[in-house]
Amino acid sequence: MGDNGFSALRLILCFVSFTLTLHVVHGDLSYSFPEEMKREFVIGNIAKDLGLDLRTLSSRQARVDFEGTQKRYCDVKMDTGDLIASERIDRESLCSKKPSCVLKVDLVLENPLELHRVSLHIQDVNDNSPQFNDNLIRMEIWESAEKGSRFSIEEAHDADIGQNAVQRYNLEKNEYFILAIDSNKVELVLENKLDREKQKELNLLLTALDGGSPQRSGTVVIHVTVLDANDNVPVFSQAVYKASLPENSPLDIIVINVSATDADEGVNGDVTYDFGHVSEDYVSVFSIDPKTGEIRVTGVIDFEEISTFEMRVKAKDGLGLTSYAKVIIDITDVNDNAPVIYLKSLTNPIPENVSPGTEVGIINVQDRDSENNRQVRCFIQQNIPFKLVPSIKNYYSLVSTGQLDREVVSDYNITISATDEGSPPLSSSKSVQLSVADINDNPPVFEEQSYSAYVSENNKPGSTLCSVSARDPDWRQNGTVIYSLLSGEVNGAPVSSYVSVNGDTGVIHAVRSFDYEQFRSFKVQVMARDNGSPPLSSNVTVSVFISDVNDNSPQILYPAPEGNSFMTELVPKAAHGGSLVSKVIAVDADSGQNAWLSYHIVKSTDPGVFSIGVHSGEIRTQRDISESDSMKQNLIVSVRDNGQPSLSATCSMYLLISDNLAEVPELKEMSNFENNSKLTSYLIIALVSVSTFFLTFIIIILGVRFCRRRKPRLLFDGAVAIPSAYLPPNYADVDGTGTLRSTYNYDAYLTAGSRTSDFKFVTSYNDNTLPADQTLRKSPSDFVDPFEDLEASEEVHRQKRARRFVFFFLFLSFVCRMSVILTTAATTSSLNNGNKINNKNNNSNSSEKKSGIKLSMGFECVE
Repeated sequence: MGDNGFSALRLILCFVSFTLTLHVVHGDLSYSFPEEMKREFVIGNIAKDLGLDLRTLSSRQARVDFEGTQKRYCDVKMDTGDLIASERIDRESLCSKKPSCVLKVDLVLENPLELHRVSLHIQDVNDNSPQFNDNLIRMEIWESAEKGSRFSIEEAHDADIGQNAVQRYNLEKNEYFILAIDSNKVELVLENKLDREKQKELNLLLTALDGGSPQRSGTVVIHVTVLDANDNVPVFSQAVYKASLPENSPLDIIVINVSATDADEGVNGDVTYDFGHVSEDYVSVFSIDPKTGEIRVTGVIDFEEISTFEMRVKAKDGLGLTSYAKVIIDITDVNDNAPVIYLKSLTNPIPENVSPGTEVGIINVQDRDSENNRQVRCFIQQNIPFKLVPSIKNYYSLVSTGQLDREVVSDYNITISATDEGSPPLSSSKSVQLSVADINDNPPVFEEQSYSAYVSENNKPGSTLCSVSARDPDWRQNGTVIYSLLSGEVNGAPVSSYVSVNGDTGVIHAVRSFDYEQFRSFKVQVMARDNGSPPLSSNVTVSVFISDVNDNSPQILYPAPEGNSFMTELVPKAAHGGSLVSKVIAVDADSGQNAWLSYHIVKSTDPGVFSIGVHSGEIRTQRDISESDSMKQNLIVSVRDNGQPSLSATCSMYLLISDNLAEVPELKEMSNFENNSKLTSYLIIALVSVSTFFLTFIIIILGVRFCRRRKPRLLFDGAVAIPSAYLPPNYADVDGTGTLRSTYNYDAYLTAGSRTSDFKFVTSYNDNTLPADQTLRKSPSDFVDPFEDLEASEEVHRQKRARRFVFFFLFLSFVCRMSVILTTAATTSSLNNGNKINNKNNNSNSSEKKSGIKLSMGFECVE
């Protein structure tokens, strides 16, 4: 492509850039303020001047950018919209002697990107005093100098400009010199001729004044030494010297050579060179040879720092006469600065659900060089879903170009490259780490479509059934899975009363012990939910199957268990072998082989008479019934299941071999056989004991009386045999009321058969009862009178003994009579109660409890 093509392309690009600038750059702001303002000084309110809402400044990340400097002279206060000074601004350091000092600032707003140019006009204040280059100026003037001769004085320097710069000079009043100022040229004019012999040295005070308010001044002392004839000053070949120098020039290179001549001869004609008043920055960059006037490079020259050097060079002859010339050195730019990439804004992390075309960052590229050396192209690699879009001036927007998915790529390393158009071109790059923020866009997914758990019944509460597991590819809380049970019912009860799930691990536990006989399986719904906002979830079905355990004993339905009551079945006397007599019916709540039942006769009155079907439970006669067989047959049947271990139940069946109920003895004898036999035994033992006791007692009494007749007096050795008259009155006697003392304990029972009951009446114990192991002891004096009167009252004693004998005989007869009456009454009452209960069972088929015993017709079943 030729030069014409490049020119056309360049015109098109300029037109497009201009069009974009028209759309985005909204206008310029200009503020003017004095230099040296304190920090937080309000320069202006950009929100008010641009018509922006204060909330917009913060949300759009308003900021100011300074091009070409690292310093930030001002900043934006977000809460008020004020543009404030952030550090000291010195006009002299920024603009030196330039009459107009303008600081260019870019105000940047994001989302959408806007750029406003702000011009800060910095006004000069009188903050610098006039200064002379030396505190003392030495001059040597020949006394032959003519009246009106002029001697140049180096003018004072003031960093301020305009009215604040040096405006006038005052010379201390003296008789020889006056001051002449012409175009900022200061000269001493000899008003009267000097006379070395009169005064060979003079000290003159020169004051420089500026025009600021308040006014500032600077002074210098001019020391004049009066000499003889040196009437020619050095003269430069040019009033102004100009040179051009590339930046980064090597050290010690000659920039320019100044030259001055003096018409005098000898010492008066020897010229030396030096810099006039220059800043320290200039002195460190250049040097001048005092003999030859060559100006050389002694420091680093940077076009981006200073593009023009302006200096004054002084030529001085041997006797101190001087003249001045100006040297201007222009610095040319060299492409020595690579583009610098600044990341001004970056949305990091970026949500994975952002739409294509979203601005995620703002890039600013700067090159400190000038003209073509600062033209920059910026680009990124092509294999990522992002691109750079040129925006305003040297700003670029980083924009997404496709849909992002954190689960596929979670981080992007974007390399931004920039290349200038210098010769040779320089380039730089910057890496930007951009993370993709997770969005809760994936629900938890179970590893299996459904789960099955198998558990045996009678399990322990808290036992583990199974474990469910779900995965969520999202990150952190969006991928944290929590398990829970969905509400539901199992057999009318909440599902939470049967199982529970660990919210963190997904392990399902049994809350209670399961019973196979109640239900054999059930289903629960488990939900896996993440912690996202809003949360996502998925469900899975868990089927719980309960296996049977042999935990139920066989239950005998017939004969029906009636506690302690029984029923009796009749077997005809003419029954042949194999005849069906009865049937034991039993069920088992278990299932499978645990419910397979077998029947066995474990005990019978006549083992060879009856048999039972192992699997049917039918009771049949093994042979024909004979007359020798006992009429009353009692069979104990055991029913076993086939579980491991086997469980069983037993029952008793009573059979009567008879053709007619009239031939059957009273059923009460069978029902109360054991209880009545026990009662009869107890009564007989009681009667025999009472009778034996009383007979023994009477024999002892008679023996004692007989011995007393034989031995009227008794010998004793400390222990006295107790006569009958001295027995305790409550031992075996009756008191005046005719009732027995509380000497004995009686057990009172309700009815026949209740002897085994825990319910018992216990009589109180009398304190007057003599303990069995105690012996009555009397002193000899207690028995003196009775034995002395024994012989005298023998007849009286015989009568008393006769009466006592009759009394004891009657008492013994009374006791025997009462025993017989009680026995008869108890037996009769027991029989009557048995008949009543049998009659009630036959009429109403309901059981009746009386006095703690239940009697009925039938058989007794014991499990």
